[in-house]
Amino acid sequence: MTWEVLSIIGTIAFAISGAIVAMEEEYDLLGVYILGIVTAFGGGAVRNLLIGVPVSALWEQQPLFLVALAAMTVVYLFPKQMLPPWKRWGNFFDALGLSAFAIQGALYAVNMGHPLSAVIVAAVLTGSGGGMIRDVLAGRKPLVLRAEIYAAWAILAGIAVGLKWAESPMELYVLLIVVAALRVLSYTYGWKLPRRAVGEKAGEQ
Repeated sequence: MTWEVLSIIGTIAFAISGAIVAMEEEYDLLGVYILGIVTAFGGGAVRNLLIGVPVSALWEQQPLFLVALAAMTVVYLFPKQMLPPWKRWGNFFDALGLSAFAIQGALYAVNMGHPLSAVIVAAVLTGSGGGMIRDVLAGRKPLVLRAEIYAAWAILAGIAVGLKWAESPMELYVLLIVVAALRVLSYTYGWKLPRRAVGEKAGEQ
């Protein structure tokens, strides 16, 4: 399976998740499209700004924009038919998207000669930045920062690429499978990072 196919899967997953959140918040049609596009491409745009890639490079991804628009249109027109399979398989495709995008973001930074810290940031922003922007625009607490382990797997991908543990195509595919599998396990079994509340919430625990 090529990186292009994985990019399509990730783009569809993130675009649909943004569209569904917008519909849950009762946004209008334009809001659905905007939130979906932001979810699918927002992380990559922020990454490009931070590591020095022209933001205009995003416009070279016109086929992916069309794929995202098509996916959101189908969800908007046929929500009752699309939501059941999405609830069943959405997390799986999201895990693939997280893994593929995190690795691609890390490779961007490595190819530009950035240090490990920048590689990790690029991986996290590409893999989970769009979801964080989506939740902020929807008036929600970012899911990736409080639910099952999510961004941590993007950090793992960034470390593996930045330290050159995964360089060859085969090694990158293995990393893709490992990161996606860890994400699937984390939401299946509800793995969470430690949390500590302060103030009134701490007293309620």
